[in-house]
Amino acid sequence: MKNKWTIDTLHSDVQFKVKHLLISTATGTFGTYSAEVETEGDSFETASVHFSADVNSITTGNDQRDGHLKSADFFDAANHPTIDFVSEKMEKTGDDTYKLHGKLTIRGTTKPVTLNVEFGGMQKDFYGNLKAGFEVSGVIKRKEFGLHWDGITEAGSIVVSDDVKIAANVQFAKVVPAVA
Repeated sequence: MKNKWTIDTLHSDVQFKVKHLLISTATGTFGTYSAEVETEGDSFETASVHFSADVNSITTGNDQRDGHLKSADFFDAANHPTIDFVSEKMEKTGDDTYKLHGKLTIRGTTKPVTLNVEFGGMQKDFYGNLKAGFEVSGVIKRKEFGLHWDGITEAGSIVVSDDVKIAANVQFAKVVPAVA
């Protein structure tokens, strides 16, 4: 039996982290995103995942930097308003760990990526809804997705690292089919 799960955005967060001047880390979040998972029964070993983030919802705590990230130098939100991920395979690697293989599309460029997934478990909430929690992490190379701006300083230092860490803590709610 196929089950559908939808992300509980009130109990989830999606972040990215990138080195600034290669000495400290800047963190950003997406405020608007959606995700759905389809499973066989309640097992996530066969999960099919679809995720989309609204580029215009990026926030780093600095309006000027947020505007720059949305510009053509980086995400080009005017022409590429979403970042999308579609899974191809969920590979069980341990009791509660997986490798999530799929295609990530940023700025119109689609590349294969593998993300680490740690299953936190399942629990019913106060209303009897079944919830499942996960921590997702990985590293991508931003330049592979067309985000080439380096902003070399006068001293020759690179302003933004090519490596971008992805860190998401997500909770999904099992969708209960409507009774006809």
